[in-house]
Amino acid sequence: MNRSLIAKICTIAVILGIAACMFVIGRGHTVYFDAKSVEYNGETVEPGYRTAIFVNDERVARLSAGDRGMATCIGQSFKFRVEVTPEKGADPVPYEFSIKLPYNMDGIVLNVPAMIAGAPQDVYLSEFVSMAVEVSTDAEEEIITDEFSLGDI
Repeated sequence: MNRSLIAKICTIAVILGIAACMFVIGRGHTVYFDAKSVEYNGETVEPGYRTAIFVNDERVARLSAGDRGMATCIGQSFKFRVEVTPEKGADPVPYEFSIKLPYNMDGIVLNVPAMIAGAPQDVYLSEFVSMAVEVSTDAEEEIITDEFSLGDI
């Protein structure tokens, strides 16, 4: 083989290696945080009065019971801090989490009360599935009236 063919093969191998590394390192995820009650071990785990989510010391969400917040993450490991105020007027209780995000999910939903309760990953982590909104085709004709009775000016 001549030198130019070997150089071309090595260049392609290096580019494929860099692409594989960037796929693992640079994979972006949208992470949703749920403050919703969840069933775990036969008990209902309720969210606190207020839940604040911090990523890189920046508050990305402030949730009341039943709310959902979101953050974006690059890479497969995700660290965040949660401060839960159990009831109005109480001091917040801090929690820190570090999890590995699945490669096969783009939108990841984390149930914060289940994580705090120590539930396994299959209870607190799920894939975000958007709900399709059904548009009615039987739209009634809307009658528009002129409030000031100006007619066709």
